Amino acid sequence: MAKEMFTDNKRVKDLVKLMADHGLTEIELVEDKASIRLKRDLPQQMLAAAPAMVQAAPVHAAPVTAVSAAAVSTAGAAVDDEAGLIPIKSPMIGTFYTAANPESEPYVKVGSRVQEKTVVCIIEAMKVFNEIHAEASGTVVKMLVQNGQAVEYNQPLFLLKP
Repeated sequence: MAKEMFTDNKRVKDLVKLMADHGLTEIELVEDKASIRLKRDLPQQMLAAAPAMVQAAPVHAAPVTAVSAAAVSTAGAAVDDEAGLIPIKSPMIGTFYTAANPESEPYVKVGSRVQEKTVVCIIEAMKVFNEIHAEASGTVVKMLVQNGQAVEYNQPLFLLKP
């Protein structure tokens, strides 16, 4: 039974959901003689430096590369296009939301003008919804995360053109 414990896709999906729901970047579970260790992708700003590794296999299995070489070269080219832009970074780990609720309009979109006190999104951490302010003036030129996506501390969320 122990060897079959983590070969069930539902079990692995449940662990991935648990990681996303709680903003975890790594989780390891050991039961009887079986174990599993999962790691989430590196933050986007580190993507050009190294491919993200995802390990979702029983002990002694090789890790699976989650990012293709083409994706890494595309990310490297994007860094050049982003020179001179101001990132709005996440001040915490949590879940990123573009609006107060699913029926509301997003706080900002690409092309929106923002000031330092403009609310740009909400990050939910431990069932607390935190408004995130731009902290800079400019125009939103790029959204780097999607609604409902888990974000890391200091992860860029938006790019502003001053």
